[in-house]
Amino acid sequence: MQFLTIQRILGILLGLFSLSLLPPIAVSLFYQDGSTQAFVYAFILLLAIGFIFWFPVRQHRKELKVRDGFLVVVMFWVTLSLSGAVPFFLTQVPEMSFTDAVFESVSGLTTTGATVLTNLDDLPKAVLFYRQFLQWLGGMGIVVLAVAILPLLGVGGMQLYRAETPGPMKDSKLTPRITETAKALWYIYLTLTVLCAISYYLAGMSWFDAIGHSFSTVAIGGFSTHSESIGYFNSATIEMVAVFFMLLAGMNFSLHFLAWRHRSISHYWGDSELRTYILVLVVISLVTAAYLFFTRTFDEPWAAIHHGIFQAVSIGTTAGFTTTDYYLWPGFLPILLLMASYIGGCAGSTGGGMKVIRVMLLFKQGYREVIRLIHPNAIIAIKVNNKAMSSKVVGAVWGFFALYVFSFSFMHLLLMSTGLDIVTSFSAVTACLNNLGPGLGEVGENYSSINSTSKWVLCMAMLLGRLEIFTLLVVLTPAFWRR
Repeated sequence: MQFLTIQRILGILLGLFSLSLLPPIAVSLFYQDGSTQAFVYAFILLLAIGFIFWFPVRQHRKELKVRDGFLVVVMFWVTLSLSGAVPFFLTQVPEMSFTDAVFESVSGLTTTGATVLTNLDDLPKAVLFYRQFLQWLGGMGIVVLAVAILPLLGVGGMQLYRAETPGPMKDSKLTPRITETAKALWYIYLTLTVLCAISYYLAGMSWFDAIGHSFSTVAIGGFSTHSESIGYFNSATIEMVAVFFMLLAGMNFSLHFLAWRHRSISHYWGDSELRTYILVLVVISLVTAAYLFFTRTFDEPWAAIHHGIFQAVSIGTTAGFTTTDYYLWPGFLPILLLMASYIGGCAGSTGGGMKVIRVMLLFKQGYREVIRLIHPNAIIAIKVNNKAMSSKVVGAVWGFFALYVFSFSFMHLLLMSTGLDIVTSFSAVTACLNNLGPGLGEVGENYSSINSTSKWVLCMAMLLGRLEIFTLLVVLTPAFWRR
């Protein structure tokens, strides 16, 4: 283990993250909202800690191995989550405990969107901007992590697309070097953000709201600058803008890269994961809209349609924006939408959940076992984009699914042991493990009322979901630390 090199990276990481506090400082000065001091103190503190870590080991530049890579990735998310909590903890308005500050920070950076804050409309503009900006930074980190880094460590949804595993892409990297890959993804991510902000503004948002919501939409985060979320604007146009960009952000960013490089969109429909992603969301949208109309939840057909489509896409992609209290909708709809978040977005997207390609492979494997009962001697390949997947990949997907179920069950029981009811604990773990945000029961509106122990468990759930289970659990195993 190259601990000194890792320490150097940690110092650089903290130094760079401290710079992310400069935009909120500028916003605070512009609006004169009284939160400038908290952000300035946080900036100085994080910059100083970063310098202390970096300076003694600044000359150590040894090459990192795969084991070091796992530690760096976990350290990246844990360190930034704790660092991101500092401004929340130091602000006078809102006054937050350390637990709440960490929860809000983890939720932002993992783009979960679960919040402990209430009365958002009364909060300082800089605090509102900072929450949105955290999600945007986290979303960029997610894309680079999923497409450029985790495949090299042998884990993650994009690992299914590696060169040695037949799939829709010939290489696990979009360009020969990680830095070039990250740069290409950055341009795409930034372009989508700018287009989303302009679209929101033209649809009727103020520039502050448009920029803030573009951050959380492209990151599929779900934080809003208003307590009523997207419902505050009461605009079907704004909702459809959100739906369009949530759909784009839930797609594999590799497809956006190929579209940009080849100046063609033909390869989008050639990807079976994307077709499944669209099909699932269309079906859920139709069911939701129809049920809302026939149960007279909305009297007007158009109201049922646009609320149904918006909520299905928002929760299906794990964004978590709301236009109304969906957890109060009749019948099976709240559970249906919550279950849709288990599928989530495509591999290599900012979406959460298990990822569409994993669910596809689980379904194909299950179907193959049924066919084998009928034809025991048949050799049936599991294919993605007409290319056979190796047994190693299928086994990895089942391993992921087993750990996912075990992690969910364990944390669900932990939350119930703290006194939460079964609906609240079930939905809270589901929403946090899938990086969704809003749940049911006590956590339908926000997470402020649940106990501190539950919040720490849910912080773990958010990190587990964002790091796709394996990356975090491997660092916690004794075998990882043995020579």
